[in-house]
Amino acid sequence: MGFFNGKEEKENIETVLKNSLEIEEDLMRTYLVTAERIHDDDELKERLENFAEGNAKRTKQLIDELKEEHE
Repeated sequence: MGFFNGKEEKENIETVLKNSLEIEEDLMRTYLVTAERIHDDDELKERLENFAEGNAKRTKQLIDELKEEHE
């Protein structure tokens, strides 16, 4: 049994996630550039890098899961 009530609902969710992924990838680049500028706080630099990469990765995983559910 799937998670979605219909094909249209699933497509709407996929569209939202794809748009979110674009935003997350832009934010990731911003956070990574910011992290590169930090020279006196290794912990903050690492947290920015992890945060940036983690958000985009989770959104991508959701998109992949939706595709698997459809197959």
